[in-house]
Amino acid sequence: MDLVFLRGLRIETVIGIYDWEKAIRQSVVLDLEMGADVARAAATDHIADALDYKAVAKRLKQFVGEGRFELVETLAERCAEIVREEFGVPWVRLTVNKAGAVTDAEGVGVIIERGVRP
Repeated sequence: MDLVFLRGLRIETVIGIYDWEKAIRQSVVLDLEMGADVARAAATDHIADALDYKAVAKRLKQFVGEGRFELVETLAERCAEIVREEFGVPWVRLTVNKAGAVTDAEGVGVIIERGVRP
């Protein structure tokens, strides 16, 4: 299996457990590695045969940007579901970084893997 990646996708959303967090928008940064077979796309040189990372980014920006979440775990799980179900990705590793959530830390968050990696 090959990997298609998307790194540093910054999205503003409402996320947090505290009342003050529920009243503001904060940045989360997503990094994805998605299992795909790129051989056909490489052979045809057509986007229709590829995992369209621009379409994935657009969909996640729409979903996360319009959503409201308490936990980064929930956000990660929902994003992984979208990638797998809507884009036919058999395996995904997704990092959600809620930068600035902890003083003196560069970032905090979760890394999840969903699906079967052959």
